[in-house]
Amino acid sequence: MAFHIEGERRLRIFENKVLRKIFGLKRDEVTGEWRRRLYSSPNIIRMVKSRGMRWAGHVALMGDRRVAYKGLVGRPEGKCPLGRPRH
Repeated sequence: MAFHIEGERRLRIFENKVLRKIFGLKRDEVTGEWRRRLYSSPNIIRMVKSRGMRWAGHVALMGDRRVAYKGLVGRPEGKCPLGRPRH
């Protein structure tokens, strides 16, 4: 499952922001780097990729008439209507 580098950077920024919000500022006084081992949280990029692969495995076992399967395989049927959607 491909993951864009800019998306990874944004996820890491989001993860650090949330961890700072939960645990407060945890910087090493000597080096000035974030002490991530204090958070003891798994890597968010690895988690997103593994859950995406798990979802793809579930979808691959679905029937070929399911919308999720068609989206995964890349063979949608029909056409989108022209214009703005009605709500």
